[in-house]
Amino acid sequence: MKSVVVTDPPRASLADATQLGEYGTATVHEAAGRIGYLGSRLRPAWPGARIGGTAVTVLCWPGDNLMIHVAVEQCREGDILVVATNSPSSDGLFGELFATALQQRGVRGVVLSCGVRDVAELREMGFPAWSTVVSAQGSVKATAGAINVPIVVEGQLIQPGDVIVADDDGVAVVSRVNVPEVLTAAQARLEKEERNRRAFRRGELGLDIYGMRAKLADFGISYVSHADYVAGESK
Repeated sequence: MKSVVVTDPPRASLADATQLGEYGTATVHEAAGRIGYLGSRLRPAWPGARIGGTAVTVLCWPGDNLMIHVAVEQCREGDILVVATNSPSSDGLFGELFATALQQRGVRGVVLSCGVRDVAELREMGFPAWSTVVSAQGSVKATAGAINVPIVVEGQLIQPGDVIVADDDGVAVVSRVNVPEVLTAAQARLEKEERNRRAFRRGELGLDIYGMRAKLADFGISYVSHADYVAGESK
């Protein structure tokens, strides 16, 4: 691994990233074609946060948070710090002191493929964090990694400047170059969902709203009375 700090990666529009964050992880994931979801292992340290921002990527060694210290300087308003380790790690590489430093720079949150700690303090200060584990296990500052290079978190490639969306449903990434089309698709999806929501409130059924009723026979589904069902089962 080459130890490098890339200081000026292109970023997606902050306004676009903010809007995607407002749409939420599930909507953005669906709008993107059901890609970019970082999986069910990444959970929020505390519930209720919803953010969208641009990725500053960090590659660390397991149990070593040296490069997070290096990365703070590269962060700016609207960024989300995304931390991966070059082999699996459950150590708590991030806590309240890092969050304090990042919050002062306008960073919106952190996503870690390792551990987070100081959960109560993070909740109290309102700093959002998503991680694969909560762990009090400490770390060292001994081995160089890299900043703003491509990383992989839970099987998803994340480039610096990509959009990260995170909420109680988890985390999703949108490639910087795909942001405009995902924005359009996400807005269209929300409008469709609102139409369907109104239909459900009128008492309409999903079978009819989604045009599934006519297809049931193709699935081999048939309707029978209870008496006929019981009679058929007894044969």
